[in-house]
This record gives sequence, structure tokens and C-alpha cells, in this order.
Amino acid sequence: MKKKDTSKKSDSNALMEIVKCPTKVVLLWKVVGTGELDEDLEAETKAECEKHGKVGKCEISELPGAPDNEAVQIFLEFERAKSAINAIVDPNGRYFGGRVVKACFYNPGKLRFLDSAEHV
Repeated sequence: MKKKDTSKKSDSNALMEIVKCPTKVVLLWKVVGTGELDEDLEAETKAECEKHGKVGKCEISELPGAPDNEAVQIFLEFERAKSAINAIVDPNGRYFGGRVVKACFYNPGKLRFLDSAEHV
């Protein structure tokens, strides 16, 4: 008897759960680790994500003391929620530099607080 591949179905269900309540702000993490930021990351990330729609703001922060795979967070504010949905679906679970990228929506109201936080 042949075993069914349920990994694609569970991935699809997880993705459907993520896009239930979309916002215009996307949070990416696991793109790079602690101390791996460079001056090109913001421009490269913004350019890559703009294939889904206009990105108004791209901000990167590194959380001191956080685990390596969670320390660097990239926030992208799109002009439209539909663009943000596409930006979630595309990179989520893809490999970048040997890491599996994670993406989710982020509360736009909380993004305002990042303006006073330290950014790279």
C-alpha cells in the first residue's frame, strides 16, 4: 500500500491559516542570523519583495539576546494587503543562504513603535 504524502497538505493548511487575517505589513525572519547583516540586505529584500507590489517601508532590526534564528527581523509595509499576501506566500518556507525563511503578517499599529527602536 502506497503512503500518502501529507506534508504538502499540512503546509497548505498552515499557509491558509496565516493568510486568514492579512495586513499590509509583513514580518520576515530566519533570512540571516545574528551578526550577518550587511548594508545591502534592506535594498535587496525590498527589491525582491517589490515584485509582489509597492513596498512603502522596509525596516530591519536585530534583537539583542534573541536566538540566532529569531534575532534579525525584517518588516515590510506594502501599499496593499493583496501585495502583502503574495509576499507571505512566496518566500515562506523557501531557502535563503541555507536557512528556511519564515513570513507572517504583522500588526501595522505596532510597526509605529519600531520607529524609536534601534534599526540596522
